[in-house]
Amino acid sequence: MEREIVVATYNVHRWTGLNGRSEPDPARAGFVISELGADVIALQEVLRPLQGPDPLERLADALGLHMAFAATRVHRLGGEIGNAILARWPIRSVSTLDLSFSRLERRVAVAARVNGDETSLAVIATHLALVDRTRRRQVRSLLEHPELNSGPAILLGDMNAWRRCAATRTLDRELRAHGEEEWPASFPAARPLLALDRVYARGARILELRAHESLAARRASDHLPVVARVELPAIN
Repeated sequence: MEREIVVATYNVHRWTGLNGRSEPDPARAGFVISELGADVIALQEVLRPLQGPDPLERLADALGLHMAFAATRVHRLGGEIGNAILARWPIRSVSTLDLSFSRLERRVAVAARVNGDETSLAVIATHLALVDRTRRRQVRSLLEHPELNSGPAILLGDMNAWRRCAATRTLDRELRAHGEEEWPASFPAARPLLALDRVYARGARILELRAHESLAARRASDHLPVVARVELPAIN
């Protein structure tokens, strides 16, 4: 694993495009993911059908990436919906953290330990709640996760930060590692105004953050991907 890697987070909107009304078309989001050139990618709202070909497995195979997934719930379209991690390096272990602190919203995080030749990186992918109070509890739980406190770690996901709130203030204070730059706007994809999708680091340094604003990305989902260059600590 190199000292500098590229990571990304992307809400793929159940593969249903910008307005969420079209039939699932995983190839559309898959093309956007291929544009990113990322070593590690966190995906939210991933739909995996209970029958037939699995678009997530097909995507991982096509890009030569290792895969981890945690289901949040069964979706009415006929499959599981949840969070995924794709990584260029082997995934040694996977765990799931239940963040369903509200009866109205089921939420989880998936954590993966990614192994390079001489080092490892913890990657945690999540999709937080819409309600401020619930999101605050979820952040507290995430900050206590062992994988976030055992060496270099990246937390990625759709944080649903519609405005500055207690949850995002806590994340900024505890994990923000890229200075005082504004978070890139990623939602809605056609005309991004809100910085919902974020990348945080602990034990590593974020060198650059940007939204990926290709023409394909503006149509493939209601969110744009957010991409970060991350510097990992030197190996002693």
